[in-house]
Amino acid sequence: MELKNKVAVVTGVSKGIGFATIKTLLKQGVIVVGWGRSAPKIDHPNCFFYETDVSNYDSVLSSYNKTIEDHGEDIDILINNAGLGFESAFEETTLEQWHSMFETNVHGIFYCSRLMVPQMKKNDQGHIINIGSIAGNTGIPFMAGYCGTKHAVTGISHAMYKELREFGIKVTCIYPGSVKTNFFDDIASVEANDNMMMPQDIASTILHVLQTPDNYHHIDIEVRPLRPKGKRR
Repeated sequence: MELKNKVAVVTGVSKGIGFATIKTLLKQGVIVVGWGRSAPKIDHPNCFFYETDVSNYDSVLSSYNKTIEDHGEDIDILINNAGLGFESAFEETTLEQWHSMFETNVHGIFYCSRLMVPQMKKNDQGHIINIGSIAGNTGIPFMAGYCGTKHAVTGISHAMYKELREFGIKVTCIYPGSVKTNFFDDIASVEANDNMMMPQDIASTILHVLQTPDNYHHIDIEVRPLRPKGKRR
């Protein structure tokens, strides 16, 4: 896809992967619309922000309506990045934590995508990128809820791509391993460190996927740090 002047909606943009992604897309001339609870600290004429809680359909619908009012109906790219996770023993996971993870990580993808697919179908093109996790491909102790949501992201992404490919719409799921972000602030067993991948690394993968030829479709991309524990001594 030629990216200049394309409109991209990115969720969860205040920091981490989302923030790195909007900076990367802006360099390519993309008109970036951020949806999130907190605004990114960036000043750019092509960057716009609408306060959005992706776990709440009314909030998503409001931001969608504002987006098409300000930028037109032709949203070319959707990057479902917003997500959260909690660490706890299975039986100690609270109902609030469980519901919060599913409402943000799973329902949010559905809410955002279902609004944009109809116009993408009319345009016979579009690209939806869902940020999954290696947690969606393997179980992690004390992360059952988060793993469950990311397993769901995988299944949703695979069904979406098979359903939408005939309409010229690409759906890609990216599965990062550990990335140095604020995600680990509330994960007591892991401390973010420089041996992890960096948010800009994931943003570079997103850019690569978006720039592929029209008939070239990445379905799943798993990325991990090469030396998660650093160099051997």
